[in-house]
Amino acid sequence: MQNPLLVIIDVQEKLFPVIHERNVLEKQLSILVQGFQLFEQPIIYTEQTPDKLGPTIKPLSQFLLKHSCIEKTTFSCMDDDTFRLTLGEIDFDTLILAGIETHICIYQTANDLVRNGYDVEIVADAVSSRYDINKNVGLERIRDVGAKLTTVELLLFYLQKQAVGSRFKKLIKLVK
Repeated sequence: MQNPLLVIIDVQEKLFPVIHERNVLEKQLSILVQGFQLFEQPIIYTEQTPDKLGPTIKPLSQFLLKHSCIEKTTFSCMDDDTFRLTLGEIDFDTLILAGIETHICIYQTANDLVRNGYDVEIVADAVSSRYDINKNVGLERIRDVGAKLTTVELLLFYLQKQAVGSRFKKLIKLVK
């Protein structure tokens, strides 16, 4: 992985309050997004029927560019025309998925991406569901279809490669 694309899926105001360990999830997503910005890697995000579920939560949307948002009605991002067109416009070698809910939109998107030949990694500590069992089974199913699991720190330090330089110092501050 040299050029990952981060996809944040459906972290929206009306669903977020019922998500398991939402405070931890919010922190991990924030670190992940800021880390991708530090490495100048592309980020897109989705909102599932925002007229019903609201916009992306403010603590996260403050770091995201509004033009990078894809509104969808499908569970799998791959079933959305705009999402597929957007993938064709961005240079990347690996798709990194994070967000909610693990067993629905994350799983279905990962499954469809893998079936279409993409390399996919799920950030296990930056996804969640309303119930922990759904997250855990969702992650198992995601691995079963051939996607890899990663964590926020594993991914960001992999991109960093070495413990020197100003970017490394910024990364250390970010993850503390």
